[in-house]
Amino acid sequence: MYQFSFESDRMVIEYLKFRVNPDLRERFVQLDDEIWTPHLSRYSFFLGKEVWISPDDLSQVVMVIRWRSFEEWFAISAADLAALEAQMQAALGDQYEMLESVRYQVRKMVRP
Repeated sequence: MYQFSFESDRMVIEYLKFRVNPDLRERFVQLDDEIWTPHLSRYSFFLGKEVWISPDDLSQVVMVIRWRSFEEWFAISAADLAALEAQMQAALGDQYEMLESVRYQVRKMVRP
């Protein structure tokens, strides 16, 4: 079996875990796609995002966001992020809560 190993000192992962009103989970995912994703996609250092939903816990949504580097990611203005969050709050109210926010640095990826 051939394995390709890619080592990176720069790519980083933002891991966000939310609790969402189960009745509004799909709306939360849709609003994230309409509000956050287009804005983040404007940045060349935004490498992509995955949204994970749990079949066992309908209130759980996890987002895994890939960035080229910490420096670039953290250069996004706090005012821009606050404006995006205000849009989410206006659209959904207090029907969601961020439970966890963790950052990781990718050291190695193995692909078959």
